[in-house]
Amino acid sequence: MYRELDNLLSAETTEDSWYDDGCIIASDILSDFRADDWGKLKNAALTKPLEWQKKLAYCMDNNGSSHEFSILLSLLSIDNEELFEVCIDSLRSFVTPESKQMILNDPSILQRINDKLPKASAPVKKILEDFLEKIHS
Repeated sequence: MYRELDNLLSAETTEDSWYDDGCIIASDILSDFRADDWGKLKNAALTKPLEWQKKLAYCMDNNGSSHEFSILLSLLSIDNEELFEVCIDSLRSFVTPESKQMILNDPSILQRINDKLPKASAPVKKILEDFLEKIHS
């Protein structure tokens, strides 16, 4: 399954086709992942091209809970604002007490959000504020 996901994320697509079809297909593939697929994905995620990483972060929606959460947290270490925003957007669906605590225990995530808020566009600001609200609730 990992190879199938990798091929999909690596494919050249238009932005519309990715958001219309590709992300749904990727989410379906992720829902069929087994432990070895998650291991391969976790090992490869930080070495892939930025566009691949953004597509991956976008399609993670808490199907594989702890695996997806862990990968999204690792992607936050990449210095790219758009990837950071996509990861935060996806992380809004991870609202277990354990995931909230892990985020609260990492002050760098909250600091980046607070640094971004004043200069963020209206849609990004909404995502960041919603994320903070869910984490602190």
